[in-house]
Amino acid sequence: MKLSRKIMAGLLCLSLVGMVGCSSKKNEESKKEATKTEEKMKIEVSEKNPIIVDKKAKTVTVLSQVNGKYFTEPTRHASVEKSGSNGTKSIFTAYATPEQFYNGLVEIGAKAGENMNPDNATTTHVEGSKLTATVTWDGADKAYDINDVVKDSNGKKIDFRFGGNLERAKTKKTGCLSCLDSCPVGIISNTTYTYGAVEKRNEVAFTGNADVLPEDGTFVAVTYKLAE
Repeated sequence: MKLSRKIMAGLLCLSLVGMVGCSSKKNEESKKEATKTEEKMKIEVSEKNPIIVDKKAKTVTVLSQVNGKYFTEPTRHASVEKSGSNGTKSIFTAYATPEQFYNGLVEIGAKAGENMNPDNATTTHVEGSKLTATVTWDGADKAYDINDVVKDSNGKKIDFRFGGNLERAKTKKTGCLSCLDSCPVGIISNTTYTYGAVEKRNEVAFTGNADVLPEDGTFVAVTYKLAE
């Protein structure tokens, strides 16, 4: 059976429209993928650029390494700068200094509580802007919440607050960025517990979650975000 010229022309037209439509869709998808890649590159930390502040997203991202020692041993330190006196005592070894971290938090609009000192530490819960934290790495399925990668033996949630403490941090030179109980030295710390809960009173034990985190020495990006 022969097709009329009109029908053949119509089919040809539909075929061309379909080809153009598919081509346009592929181009749009390619552009989206390129955009995603560019966005990923914009937030990528490295040894040359260990801290990235994103004012629009209200995040501070710090290059760190997993310290596998604390998969089995407890610690009160979440993240400490590698050259600080506590540089080997944290679950995440940071490549940014406490001062850089403090300044980054100020840039994204966080307000320091400045309510702690060595005299009131054991009875005081740290105050300041609330911050969430996520951790990701090459090959990770997603950015994991801090409560997925750090285990509290009591099952309580980590509640980070921007304590401040910059001048004390400079003086003590511990390198502490984030502590797991309220701290008069760490830039941010966990208001769920008062100072001494881990090392002095044994109220709680914190360890890295080996079921989620990559192996010892793996580079990770720890992103702190100003809570809404």
